[in-house]
Amino acid sequence: MRRLTLIFAVAAVPVAFAQDGWISLFNGKDFTDWKIGGDQASFQIIDHALVANGPVAHAFYDGPVQNHDFKNFELMVDVKTAPNSNGGVYFHTEFQDRGFPRKGFEVQVNNTHGDPVKTGSLYHVKDIGAEDIKGITQDDEWFTEHIIVQDKTVTIRLNGKEVVKWTQTPDWNGGREGAGRVIGHGTIALQGHDPKSTVHYKNIRIKPLP
Repeated sequence: MRRLTLIFAVAAVPVAFAQDGWISLFNGKDFTDWKIGGDQASFQIIDHALVANGPVAHAFYDGPVQNHDFKNFELMVDVKTAPNSNGGVYFHTEFQDRGFPRKGFEVQVNNTHGDPVKTGSLYHVKDIGAEDIKGITQDDEWFTEHIIVQDKTVTIRLNGKEVVKWTQTPDWNGGREGAGRVIGHGTIALQGHDPKSTVHYKNIRIKPLP
């Protein structure tokens, strides 16, 4: 009886947990588990991707995985940018009905937009420039942002290459971005930056860590 019970328990594990603990946060079909703050029309679903284009808006994960409240985790998002586009992936944030999130950190998405802070930067905390991502990412091609948060350290990889590693010090107060930019806990958000930027986000998956 114990053997049968064990087999049943293993079989009951959701498929989403099967690949080394990775869990999908976006079904590629609709806005289930996501909540838009800002202009609702700035996000559409096209070819299984969340596509941002329009006035400032953010898509916040609002689903059941860890009650959309993450502390230590790995997050991977596949991203594609049109030329001169700006976007971002936020973590440890919370829903806002308008404006740029005041809580949490932004991992920049920007290959060729005029902002000198480029893709993979921990925005205005640990910034990197165009030379740092040369040959790693480019517009009109999918690339992967891999964000790891473990205790007080944030590691950011682009297509598997580490570009940022930053540890929050005891005296950190949020820097130029303000008091909300401190490691804590919260949800994930995808940025729609402006009407001239088009950014695609898909295959949004997370692995909670101890």
